[in-house]
Amino acid sequence: MKTVSLINMKGGVGKTTTAVNLADFLVNRESKQVLLIDVDPQFNATQCVLSGNDYIDYIKNGGYTIVDIFDSTPRISASVVVGSKQTPPTSFSDITPVKSCRGFDYIPGDLQLFKLEMAAGSGRENRLRNYLSTLSNRYDYVIIDSPPTPSVWMMSALISSDYYLIPVKPDPISMTGMDLLQGIINERADNYGFTCKCCGIILTMVDLRSNLYKEAETFFNNNARWKNLLYSKYLLKRTQVARGQLNNRFIRDLEDSALKSDFSSIVKEFIRRTT
Repeated sequence: MKTVSLINMKGGVGKTTTAVNLADFLVNRESKQVLLIDVDPQFNATQCVLSGNDYIDYIKNGGYTIVDIFDSTPRISASVVVGSKQTPPTSFSDITPVKSCRGFDYIPGDLQLFKLEMAAGSGRENRLRNYLSTLSNRYDYVIIDSPPTPSVWMMSALISSDYYLIPVKPDPISMTGMDLLQGIINERADNYGFTCKCCGIILTMVDLRSNLYKEAETFFNNNARWKNLLYSKYLLKRTQVARGQLNNRFIRDLEDSALKSDFSSIVKEFIRRTT
């Protein structure tokens, strides 16, 4: 079972788009068993899979979310009949991933993650890794969509992962932050004692009418730290991709052969880089 976190400290670079479509292609084009985990408190990956109403119903019906994995404290429930009652935290064995209509399983995100206190060193940063260890290699890939901040949530994702994948928008600001991102990962790796390798960089939202993507290719291919990590194909900029996600539509659903062909090549290269 290979666990891969998608990370970038800058928002709006196509990280969630890459994560959900990577899971979708791995299952439906490569016949892999995949688990998608939404660790971003904004739970954008979850919204790509579930409509708003379906998510509300899921929560009302007691569905498990990422909060159940991280919350190790007993819960207090109040009742006018018996008063307050303490219930133990959810056992890992009870947290069953949800089967999506796309074929992959997933652990939904949860806005309540913002309210969960997670100080560094509390031990909670290891709970995701501990949960994954109970899955007994039932998946070929676990894809983790992490938040765009150098938070404990991101570190928890990296601690749990064998690899990390970096989606990058080809603009000067995004590229400037790459060395800072790697520096933070190296520092946290020393502090937390995890080993997690970079399995590549994917250029996203590429506009072929602009020279920015060529400049980005030159930057990464000539940089000693990033050389040989840039994927040969990129994710083209398409407004229908963003619109489609709001309606739970994925790249495979679009009538865009170039986009689908390029992303299929990305997925195949991803498999090679994580083998």
